[in-house]
Amino acid sequence: MGADGLLALDQGTTSTRAILFDAALHPRAAHQVELPQHFPAPGRVEHAAEDLVAHSIACLRGAMERGGAEAAGIAGIGITNQRETTLVWDRATGRAVHRAIVWQDRRSAGICERLRAEGLETLLTERTGLLADPYFSATKLIWMLEEIPGLRARAERGELAFGTVDSFLLWHLTGGRVHATEATNAARTMLYDIRRGEWDEEILRALDIPRALLPELRDCAAEFGTTDPALFGAAIPIRGMAGDQQAATLGQACFRPGMAKSTYGTGCFMLLNTGDTPVRSSHRLLTTVAWQIGGARTYALEGAIFVAGAAVQWLRDGLGIIHSAAEAGELAARADPDSGVVMVPAFTGLGAPHWDAGARGAILGLTRGAGAAEIARAALESVAWQTRDLLDAMRADWPGMGETVLRVDGGMTASDWTMRFLADALQCPVDVPAVAETTALGAAYLAGLQAGLLPPPGDNATHWRRRVRFEPDMPAVEANRRHEAWRAAVGRVLG
Repeated sequence: MGADGLLALDQGTTSTRAILFDAALHPRAAHQVELPQHFPAPGRVEHAAEDLVAHSIACLRGAMERGGAEAAGIAGIGITNQRETTLVWDRATGRAVHRAIVWQDRRSAGICERLRAEGLETLLTERTGLLADPYFSATKLIWMLEEIPGLRARAERGELAFGTVDSFLLWHLTGGRVHATEATNAARTMLYDIRRGEWDEEILRALDIPRALLPELRDCAAEFGTTDPALFGAAIPIRGMAGDQQAATLGQACFRPGMAKSTYGTGCFMLLNTGDTPVRSSHRLLTTVAWQIGGARTYALEGAIFVAGAAVQWLRDGLGIIHSAAEAGELAARADPDSGVVMVPAFTGLGAPHWDAGARGAILGLTRGAGAAEIARAALESVAWQTRDLLDAMRADWPGMGETVLRVDGGMTASDWTMRFLADALQCPVDVPAVAETTALGAAYLAGLQAGLLPPPGDNATHWRRRVRFEPDMPAVEANRRHEAWRAAVGRVLG
């Protein structure tokens, strides 16, 4: 490989991986490490900050070694990350003051209630496109400032740095030289004006967050500095950063307004490209930045589902009815399709379009004839029905969406049974790409774009290739009937 290799670092909720791509965005080698989650109390989810850094460095080294690449042969690193997960660290030492508070964490629900009671949600939504929900970074940061003794005073003195995972990794990869983020991660903090493209001073004052904590803002494709030469034998330029769902949107080549993708990892995240116009949702979807390149922002409507692949993990680790995720589809295929069992996996509340932090999971419709297969089927079906709720809301918010072909990615797309049922539930074609790791692909694309190896986003998306398309087989009347049963079940669990 010449000096045109591209490294993608994909730091996710349950694992960290690095993938080495060539200049045509073909994957050449990869290295992955599972990331432990910590659950110190109900509704709380954390990562050890040192794991985020150590695993990322190990994965980058591993991908380079497996691909036979030297630092001099890498044109750039692209970083993509679990969004909203929040860290605060000491600028002098780089040590985090608390474990990373993960996007799934609900400890700041009371702070969100307080913001709504103070009448701030309207301002927050108008400026940031988000809702006052524990999902986003700002209320996690407020919790730290209020609950960790002495933290606010240190923040006001400029001793501390705040960031999402991208900023924290960038800081450590560059040896503490760069404290920066980019538009897509900034747009998930609830502190960023998505129309003006800058931190919102009025929101910072209203939330009492010191400005000195915040990182510098850049484009998604930009010069983010170089790695500490001691890490990989020589300095490597870091040339792209984007939150995982926006990176997947780029990896799926959803470059035209009206194109949509859905990623199935721990949660499920569906983004609809709305072009250069931020669309205000009437159905509690999020208005967000899809990417910012050359100073120009492209926007998206987003629906966030908190539990998708996590439901399969629960079948494995919580119930013990499967030994591996791959078994879920096989077990579901043996179920009685007319059992009437419905699972609402509200383990950490419900995301879009409900945004109910108080909702809790339930399995309904159980009879003596229901068993492990029916529960597994209900868990997989729940992912499809949640996706349909998002798709219906997007169509209502943006009539320009028209006929839909949904591009999907993430671990659950390996299950043909799940993807067939998804097409049935949505009543539209579902396309699975040839390169499954579209999040890493999007990060590599950004690095290659900044390095001058790849063209800017456009209709000619040569890096995207389809593996298989699933067409709906279920009659629309049957899909609608089953969706109504799902909606009735959701109504039973809303807090």
